[in-house]
Amino acid sequence: MSSEKKYIYEVEPAKPARDGKPSVGPVYRSIFARDGFPEPPPGMETCWDIFRLAVENYPNNPMLGRRETVEGKGGEYAWLTYKEVYDVVIKLGNSIRHCGIGKEGRCGIYGANCPEWVMSMEACNAHGIYCVPLYDTLGAGAVEFIICHAEVSIAFTEEKKIPELLKTLQNASKYLKTLVSFGKVTPEQKEVVENFGLKIYSWDEFLQLGGDNQYELVKSSKSDICTIMYTSGTTGDPKGVLLSNESIITLIAGVKCFLESVNEKLTVNDVYLSYLPLAHIFDRAIEEAFICHGARIGFWRGDVKLLLEDIGVLKPTVFCAVPRVLDRIYSGLQEKLRTGGLLKRVLFNFAYSHKFGYMKKGAKHSEASPIFDKIVFSKIKEALGGRVRLILSGAAPLAAHVETFLRVVSCCYVLQGYGLTETCAGTFVSLPNELQMLGTVGPPVPNVDVCLESVPEMGYDALASTPRGEICVRGKTLFSGYYKREDLTKEVMVDGWFHTGDVGEWQPDGSLKIIDRKKNIFKLSQGEYVAVENLENIYGLCSAIDSIWVYGNSFQSFLVAVCNPNKAALEQWAQENGMDEDFDALCKNPKAKEYILGELAKIGKEKKLKGFEFIKAVHLDPVPFDMERDLLTPTFKKKRPQMLKYYQVRLSCQYPHMYTLR
Repeated sequence: MSSEKKYIYEVEPAKPARDGKPSVGPVYRSIFARDGFPEPPPGMETCWDIFRLAVENYPNNPMLGRRETVEGKGGEYAWLTYKEVYDVVIKLGNSIRHCGIGKEGRCGIYGANCPEWVMSMEACNAHGIYCVPLYDTLGAGAVEFIICHAEVSIAFTEEKKIPELLKTLQNASKYLKTLVSFGKVTPEQKEVVENFGLKIYSWDEFLQLGGDNQYELVKSSKSDICTIMYTSGTTGDPKGVLLSNESIITLIAGVKCFLESVNEKLTVNDVYLSYLPLAHIFDRAIEEAFICHGARIGFWRGDVKLLLEDIGVLKPTVFCAVPRVLDRIYSGLQEKLRTGGLLKRVLFNFAYSHKFGYMKKGAKHSEASPIFDKIVFSKIKEALGGRVRLILSGAAPLAAHVETFLRVVSCCYVLQGYGLTETCAGTFVSLPNELQMLGTVGPPVPNVDVCLESVPEMGYDALASTPRGEICVRGKTLFSGYYKREDLTKEVMVDGWFHTGDVGEWQPDGSLKIIDRKKNIFKLSQGEYVAVENLENIYGLCSAIDSIWVYGNSFQSFLVAVCNPNKAALEQWAQENGMDEDFDALCKNPKAKEYILGELAKIGKEKKLKGFEFIKAVHLDPVPFDMERDLLTPTFKKKRPQMLKYYQVRLSCQYPHMYTLR
């Protein structure tokens, strides 16, 4: 191993190609695991133990909080202590058992994050019941599929989601027997449910259902399944990822080791804002880590327009986000700068350049420019509550210019991570004060082994001087398989290694850069392979657009794209060119399309793209790609088949003589 890779070390040598198998690079491990993988705390073998031990150690600490409503407006946060939450969880468990559901039963949870969500999950953990999150962001079709596929017999649901759940009962009632609302139930809803032979309870009713019965807690083992977490998937039906207790507690041990190694360990004083869906492993894992440390978890009110207000009241110390949220923060700050007057702009730009310059020389963010932090950047810090010390981005790549900007102006560490449901969330995470890791996901966390496997058909060689290949992961955080899909499990699990499908590139210091997606490759009519995700990452650097979907096929020789233009950039261009059309009209203007094509071409030339990789035609959509039109997964990955179906008519009508989408 090159001595330059100071954040990883080699544990197994590379394997050259043989017997038709591609070559595999060396196996690496985090430098923080030099003395072995970290072990969970004594007595912690299951997810129930995480909560149980926290209750024993921190019974009076505030645990779960929600904002009180005062005269129709959000007030302060009201908190339940660890012991108070425990008492409710025991009651919930007794009521679930009273319904005849025991170990390895299936319990669905459907709705936005709230204290009841976590308490329902902990009741499942207490009795060895599989927790099956039902995606809050998906429609009734996917919810019905998950209920039937996982054979869910009881489901907890947010009050406003009851109508969606009732739509599934025609088929789901074969398995589903009990519904529990986080709030109230109307007589009409009760009648509909009873017509299908089910029972439905309000939250308060269900808590009393178990009466004075005291069911013994079920003894679970490390290898027992804790949750079936369905991945949204970009094609086809969701896949049920089986996660064991061991996967989650191993991850918690790794997170603890990592944070302590970079002097950022969690404490009882930390506060977390719960707004990313608990139905995804990213948020679930973070909240488990906070519970393990006896820290606080406050919930947002479920409205993205009120998110900043919730942040201001809660004052979190750790802020987790997906890139889309951070992109919005970045765009909002840029808009304020643009409209804030010349003097403010000049002062901000000078402060930014000054601080960033010192950070590039190796200064910590807190030491690079404390004066400008106080007089210029403190307002940005206050917008995030004033106490955030760590921003963690995951679920999708974060644009390098956004990451750079936030590292300078947020007055806290901004780290980018990478992981999948199948790896139980975090597998890589960048390090504080390491500016050279911009645009990477950092080195591996200290509880997995990682290697790259060559992908010859895409030209990626894991043994090259700059190693590139499919990211493969080994360790106890890995999933136990896809539920009822052994065929799919065998495709991705080979000799103990999980093949992620993502292509990475090792950097000299041992951090990893995600550069492509193995399956997103196709051949143009002239025989040239196109790695479309890599192209989208490159074109995504164009400041004139917010998002891009690139399309091509084997019947054509060139590429086309659909872009969401950056509103401020397009309107500024229009103003400079004497156009007074609104944003929607500009997106239909042929001259605006020429402008965007020109900006994309500049990026293509700058990045030395090949001729066939340049975009030849573009459609501008003023509406951002969204889940409402089924164009994105809940983790904001593009659903390419759905994108093709949605935009096919628009592109083929726009360019009938140029392009026929198939």
